[in-house]
Order: sequence, then C-alpha cells, then structure tokens
Amino acid sequence: MSVARVTEIKASSKKSFDDAVQAGVARAVKTLKNVKSAWIQNQDVSVDENGNISEYRVQLKVTFILED
Repeated sequence: MSVARVTEIKASSKKSFDDAVQAGVARAVKTLKNVKSAWIQNQDVSVDENGNISEYRVQLKVTFILED
C-alpha cells in the first residue's frame, strides 16, 4: 500500500502557460521524491500598461508518493 501527498506550486513564465507548467514541474522534482502527476488548478496572466501579456502564471497541484 502506498500513501500519496498533494502539494501546491505556483510558477510563472514570460513565454507561455506551457513553459510555466514545465518550470513548476522541474522545480518540484528537484525537491520532492516520487513525483507522479501534476494538474493545473488555475492559470492567469499579468498585463502590462500597454495591454500586452507580460507574464503567464499557473497554480499546480503536484502528487507524490511518500516513502515508508
């Protein structure tokens, strides 16, 4: 039997939502062991004074298996 835990991570990128997700997952696996999945709970953008998107942000839920 295994036990999993879910943790929340927020990540951002100047390029895209996909890049923000990649950055979040890459950072998670540096610290957490046995990462099995991640899902996007929320996503939003930051808009600059000219009306252009300046940052893509994601809120991820990351699932990992706890060790015995």
